[in-house]
Amino acid sequence: MTVKITIDCMGGDYGPVVTVPAAVNFVRAHADAHLVLVGIEQAICAQLKKAKALDEPRLTVVAASEVVAMDDPVEVALRKKKNSSMRVALNLVKDGQAQTCISAGNTGALMAVSRYVLKTLTGIERPAIAFSMPSQKGYTTVLDLGANVDCEPEHLLQFAEMGHAFVSAIEGRERSTIGLLNIGEEVIKGNETIKRAGELLRASTLNFYGNVEGNDIYKGTTDVVVCDGFVGNVALKTSEGLAKMLADIIKEEFSRSFASKLMALVAMPVLNRFKRRVDPAQYNGAALLGLRHLVIKSHGSAEAFGFEWAIKRGYDAVKNGVLEHLVRAMEENTPSARGSGESADAKTAAQVDVQTDPSAPAPQSSGDGTVPAAASAAARTNQPNPPGESGTALHSKA
Repeated sequence: MTVKITIDCMGGDYGPVVTVPAAVNFVRAHADAHLVLVGIEQAICAQLKKAKALDEPRLTVVAASEVVAMDDPVEVALRKKKNSSMRVALNLVKDGQAQTCISAGNTGALMAVSRYVLKTLTGIERPAIAFSMPSQKGYTTVLDLGANVDCEPEHLLQFAEMGHAFVSAIEGRERSTIGLLNIGEEVIKGNETIKRAGELLRASTLNFYGNVEGNDIYKGTTDVVVCDGFVGNVALKTSEGLAKMLADIIKEEFSRSFASKLMALVAMPVLNRFKRRVDPAQYNGAALLGLRHLVIKSHGSAEAFGFEWAIKRGYDAVKNGVLEHLVRAMEENTPSARGSGESADAKTAAQVDVQTDPSAPAPQSSGDGTVPAAASAAARTNQPNPPGESGTALHSKA
């Protein structure tokens, strides 16, 4: 099966200078991949010429006249830049000309445009960003990581369903364990939203473990940890900062003296393994779960190596049938998700949904590129394989 992927080549901090070389490297390493490069044609072709890939038959260039800047408001991307590389790439997926889209562009814009163009799955009000953090037992899938700052209990239940489906698709675990991130394990702890979400999860058909704390993410206590986007994004950025600090401290200590430098040479194999385990580049690529098609969000500052990993996330997601697993899981679990209280349909009926009404006010960004309520998205992953190797790796980084 040929895996066809659209690349928003203009997105991110560096644009075609990073995205095109990464695409060239990836397609050369994967004989069953066909990449569609979307953006300013002249800029893309210049990079293809530099990489000696102008005649590569599995690289197709599709022109787009506009670019969504990293600081563009969501409203601009959604309503004014209708021929942007981001939107054209997503439209190709919608029209069935590709199976997934990869973009390093403005996160809030990507979520809003993806939801408007691709729509959400039945039973999903808000897509979510999922990411697999390393743990003592492998990896823990955490969602949401910034798409939805304020969540209702029903939304957290939907995130759990999507996380379960994601782990099932990638790791083959039919009964993945679900944890609800809280300030304590006791049922009585947490705010009212968390308490109610716990009740819904206990009443569902999911394998709910119970409340978990932040340190349980790294212990690997559960396969999936569910939280709202505010908490999840803070946890993710804290983890990234800690990993960088540890790497810098180790480098600094081994550079203090000639003797410590000699010890560094002896310890180099161990240090290299440590670097590979915490290197953010190889976890790059977050899937936007809950949409009717697959979308992968790359970190905006990713270089070619990291962006190549993001392409691999999309490739592996298609290969592992992530979307099909997600649809099936929602069909199986959604009825149990609708417990007592106001229904999800009743809540959304009072809102003008951006995915169906382009005249509605655009969703507002939360400041760091994430979008609450109306526009959201997602991601996920497993044990990483180098971009040039096959496998079922699917890590993600929002």
